[in-house]
Amino acid sequence: MRKFLTALIVILAFLVLVTFAVANRHFVTVSFDPLMANDPALSVTWPLFLILIVVAALGVVVGGCAVWFGQRHWRRAARRHEADARAAQVELAGLRAQAAPAKPESRHLPVPSGVGLYGAIGRDKQRATL
Repeated sequence: MRKFLTALIVILAFLVLVTFAVANRHFVTVSFDPLMANDPALSVTWPLFLILIVVAALGVVVGGCAVWFGQRHWRRAARRHEADARAAQVELAGLRAQAAPAKPESRHLPVPSGVGLYGAIGRDKQRATL
């Protein structure tokens, strides 16, 4: 269902973009020279829809970079906490390795021959014959 909704949204956005491009295909001159308005040295003549799409894409890229740089302290903290967690895991593994030989082995009492887990062979806990 999620893939279907994503595909539906992408198709609708594409249709809106194509409709916008067909309706605004006349050429516009954009000047980047504020000092010489009559004869700009830095100018571009492109279709209006292309200029708007390029400006929107640049806005997305600049906004993404701003968010990425703004979250750098969170990424740094996450790396630091991950390193602390790894060091704690290594220390815990070392402590477990040291503590393992110090544990006394569990002693099992020997079972006399002819006696099962529940007493004499052929009888249950209540000594009933099986």
